[in-house]
Amino acid sequence: MAKGPRRRFAPDRGVFTALAVAAGLLGSTSATAQGLPAPPVQVAGLTPQGLPLAPPRAPKPVDAILVASFNIQVFGEAKLAKPAVVDVLARVVRQFDVVAIQEVRAKSDGILPSFVQAVNADGSRYQFVLGPRLGRTVSKEQYAFVYDTERIEVDPSSVGTVPNPGDRLHRAPLHARFRTRIIPVGMAFTFWLVDIHTDPDEVPQEVDALADVFLAMKAARPDEDDVIVLGDLNAAPQQFGRIKQIPGAGWAITSGPTNTHRTKTYDNLIFDTRATTEYLGRSGVLDLQRAFGLSLEQALEVSDHCPVWGAFYPAEAPPVLPPGGIATAPGPSPR
Repeated sequence: MAKGPRRRFAPDRGVFTALAVAAGLLGSTSATAQGLPAPPVQVAGLTPQGLPLAPPRAPKPVDAILVASFNIQVFGEAKLAKPAVVDVLARVVRQFDVVAIQEVRAKSDGILPSFVQAVNADGSRYQFVLGPRLGRTVSKEQYAFVYDTERIEVDPSSVGTVPNPGDRLHRAPLHARFRTRIIPVGMAFTFWLVDIHTDPDEVPQEVDALADVFLAMKAARPDEDDVIVLGDLNAAPQQFGRIKQIPGAGWAITSGPTNTHRTKTYDNLIFDTRATTEYLGRSGVLDLQRAFGLSLEQALEVSDHCPVWGAFYPAEAPPVLPPGGIATAPGPSPR
């Protein structure tokens, strides 16, 4: 929801300093208050050229954007070498306007370019943002955002890794600021996405730290109050601890399993319901087995997690909605 003057969506070189200062909420030392150098971040295809302009095979809603999170479980060369798996993954991504991805694990830098090429094989125009390799062990992971350039754009100056003083998070979240493109610029919904994969062995401590990440991101710049923290939290809402104590804190997935075995609720989208009134009350879990007619074994080849998603109004501050949210924005379906 917009507050005050119209938001700028242009390179803002002060955003990283603001984040570093705001990260004092994470228990930083004096060095953090001076600003920590962010690890290198790769931003690809911000202005794609030479691609034929072709509409998606099925229209997306004109009154909503669909934001998703998907842990693609050890997403590397071995998975990319399975055409049937890549086909399902590509069809998943095409359902959404922007997807936060966790568990990119590869020595090669070609995983995301090759995958996005597969996504765009039907004429779609997706591109990606890829974060640095992170982790305390030899097994490193990367976060990524994959987004539909026909409907979403990214501010390249906003991309970075959240400062992580005290090493409270095994993999510090990747952040980027986006804007919808299906609404005139002066009215378009702008928002932070903060991609996270908590360590399953340190869930209480990392979820506690994530509460401070959320507050730090809200304080990062005065003209942006829409912050969506999304990813694999390895925690159900009842385990959100201090996140639940943040005034207005809400989440898209309130019940039901998000893993492929249908036993646990791990994945979610968290935001301030008072600020992000653009949330339309529509969300869900894309069950891989049911959506694509897979056996459990086939679905597990794709991932041990299912994508989760929420629908948001494409303009700032929508009108008051009837109970139950928007009725005209369909959820994702295979295509």
